[in-house]
Amino acid sequence: MDTNYDFGAGDENRIAYIRSVDVAELPSEIRSQVQGLGTIYAVHSAEGERLALVRDRKLAFALARQHDLLPVTVH
Repeated sequence: MDTNYDFGAGDENRIAYIRSVDVAELPSEIRSQVQGLGTIYAVHSAEGERLALVRDRKLAFALARQHDLLPVTVH
């Protein structure tokens, strides 16, 4: 299915996408800050902009909710 859908731009469209990120795929300056972790989690806006990188999934969901966003998991 490859159909575009207009989700709107109002307050009702406050979705944050949470996805796991392999630390090895990150730039070296970020990898040096997360030593000892193999995976971290990214919080993205509905437009795909990366908003934050955090240590674990639970923290990613909490961060999104603190900013009045509805977090959903992306595989």
